[in-house]
Amino acid sequence: MNGAVGGGPETTAATAAGMATAKAAAGPSVTVEPSPRPGPVARPGQSRTPGDAVPESSDGLGGLGPLFAPRGIAVIGASRDPAKLGAALARSVAGFPGYVALVNARDPEPASGIYGSVEEAAENGPVDLALVCVPARVCADAVAEAAKAGARAAVVYGGGFAEAGGDGERYQRELADVVQRTGIRLLGPNTSGFLAPGGGLTASFVPGAADVPSGRVAVVAASGGVNHALAFLLSEAGHGVSLAVGLGNGVDVTAADVLEHLAGDPQTGAVALHIESVADGRRLTGAVARLAAIRPVVALVVGRHDVGAFAASHTGALATSWRTTRAALAQAGAVLVDDERELVDAVGALSLVRLPAAADPGVGVVTAQAGPGLLLLDDLRGRRAAVPELTADTRRALAEVLPPLTYQANPVDTGRPGPGFGAVLDTVAADPAVDLIAGYALHEPAAFDLVEAVDAAGYSVPLLLGVGGAGDGVRRVRRALLERGVPVAGDPHGLAAMTGALLADARARHRTTAGSTGAAAPRGSMAVEPGPGPWDEDRAKTILDRLGVPTMPRRACADRAAAHRALAELPGPVAVKLLDAAVLHKTEIGGVRLGVRTPAELDAALDAIEEAAMRVADASGGAADGRSGAAGDGAPVRLAVAIEEAPPEAPQAPRFLVESMAPAGVDLVVGARRDPVFGPVVLVGLGGTTAEALADVSIRLAPLTATEAATMPADLAGCALLDGWRGGPVLDRAALGEVTAALGDLLAAHPALAEIEINPLRITAHGLVALDAVCIAAGAAEMAQEEGGD
Repeated sequence: MNGAVGGGPETTAATAAGMATAKAAAGPSVTVEPSPRPGPVARPGQSRTPGDAVPESSDGLGGLGPLFAPRGIAVIGASRDPAKLGAALARSVAGFPGYVALVNARDPEPASGIYGSVEEAAENGPVDLALVCVPARVCADAVAEAAKAGARAAVVYGGGFAEAGGDGERYQRELADVVQRTGIRLLGPNTSGFLAPGGGLTASFVPGAADVPSGRVAVVAASGGVNHALAFLLSEAGHGVSLAVGLGNGVDVTAADVLEHLAGDPQTGAVALHIESVADGRRLTGAVARLAAIRPVVALVVGRHDVGAFAASHTGALATSWRTTRAALAQAGAVLVDDERELVDAVGALSLVRLPAAADPGVGVVTAQAGPGLLLLDDLRGRRAAVPELTADTRRALAEVLPPLTYQANPVDTGRPGPGFGAVLDTVAADPAVDLIAGYALHEPAAFDLVEAVDAAGYSVPLLLGVGGAGDGVRRVRRALLERGVPVAGDPHGLAAMTGALLADARARHRTTAGSTGAAAPRGSMAVEPGPGPWDEDRAKTILDRLGVPTMPRRACADRAAAHRALAELPGPVAVKLLDAAVLHKTEIGGVRLGVRTPAELDAALDAIEEAAMRVADASGGAADGRSGAAGDGAPVRLAVAIEEAPPEAPQAPRFLVESMAPAGVDLVVGARRDPVFGPVVLVGLGGTTAEALADVSIRLAPLTATEAATMPADLAGCALLDGWRGGPVLDRAALGEVTAALGDLLAAHPALAEIEINPLRITAHGLVALDAVCIAAGAAEMAQEEGGD
């Protein structure tokens, strides 16, 4: 649950809080008219006395200025009972420098600033923002009343909405309807609010939220609880917050909205993004891409171990919502992290330092203790950081400063911290292969002053430091380093996380720049017409032929005589397969025979395939149902849906595909599918059963350039298998990029297609060759999901 209120104010504030809508609830429904389009929002603190002119908002009704930088606030459902939610919110906003009004229809006291309605409160000051602390069943009326009184934004805190099911879903629909009718911007429901410390606004009921200092990190979290947890962790790490938002159920204001708002906020240096689910994938990635171009975005996506959301097809089974979301965010330029501690380290560092865009920046590692240095180096290697060996000139310079027994090639081990630590930093920074320094030292004030060493050093590249130790002295050193713009962590892992984040950010911007260079290239695959479905393997491979994807010589055979002619004409040996668009996992039903050389072997193969076809017909009752991925992937047997075609009245004689066998090699799976959230995506992974067993895949949104698609194999844990492992063939990455981009183009250009997949796409000594192909219509995928396909 996102809100920290549990079941919502119905159990905490129903008696005294939230009676601002009592008049509306007792009588006819409130008629709401759209508020007049306001003009520029004054900064918090610019409240007015009655009779003063009200400044207008520059971002208009649709912007988030009235939400995060209001002139005035009304707490709807304010209570005199200190235990109630409305009382907690009233305490939280008491320090707000702008106009604050409390609304309680049951117990008004205008002389004390407690009004019976929002309309009455708005007569005495500007009410841009309504903080709604009433039961779920009357929240829509409260927001509508606020909008009618001129409020341009609202926060609904309590739970009991869609997350609760039943009536809660209706309450949430009613809120959405108010937003649609009035144009008011709504945060929540089911949220603990937001913090804007720079504006003196704590729109949260969470204890301690007001103590979070102002700073350069913005937090955009799906969960109100996570929002506050991250804000507190950032504060503990010495970083302040420019804005910290918990989206809750997101009935109106989404992560994309807040990211777009932050793109115009000069006080924000970096953004921490927490994602639980995505409604509009392309809008989110577009917002991330625009923001990441000007300030870093670090993303934590929840759901790594949720296998329940796997899609029905083989490609979908690998492209889980978690993997697809992470891949999409990374493609848009976000830095990915695995947990909240790494998120804090990464976004804190990026709020202070950002490397120039580069393909692979080099890291100089300097450690005052060898053991922590080894931990740091090991962690950096796991993040694929380049730790280049230092030049001979650099090593000679280090030898003049360091004892002879120390390691000086990179990492550089100083043996113990000493007065020469600053000189070591300078020397390593001057090496031409070093783009940033990651340094670690235990706090040993008797040996040397780390802050003094940093001040004295004239290092020419960004510096990140880890300072180990405990006590006030260590905290003072870390704080002093942060004040000097030096990101600092408390342990080697945190230092590695900071370093990895800077590297990932630099690589992402370099990749974006390189990808945009080739974006204007003509796309021949856009002109390929797949024709009407359903597609059997031969028809799917015909599409590949038109896309320029190599396939083996083959014949589609209507009967046994044609199969024998194909055996005589094709280079042997051959593979013999059941050719039926409804059967996708042919190997699982015995529908594939390999290595056929003679007419006798062909007859035996055809007998076996005919028997398999009869079993399938008997099992399906003559009709096709279910769903599948490509042959040979080890998944349960499924049958594809024959779109817009009635099942045959009587079983038809099976057809066969006879195809020359491909040379040995390494198998990949390459596919494109239509994700329900992100639209067309492409996938590259290790092929056959390995792909599903290890889930070793790389995913991108489509369409994409062949240049970017060619980088996908580098994401695979098993990428070494593609580079001539033990004398095997070497992958032509450019050719793979062309194939992958072509599949993505095809899907993007033809909405009627749900998926096209090659599994396996074999790497051979002579190049790539597609051994099997599947093409599925959008209607087939939808029907299969409705029928419960895997």
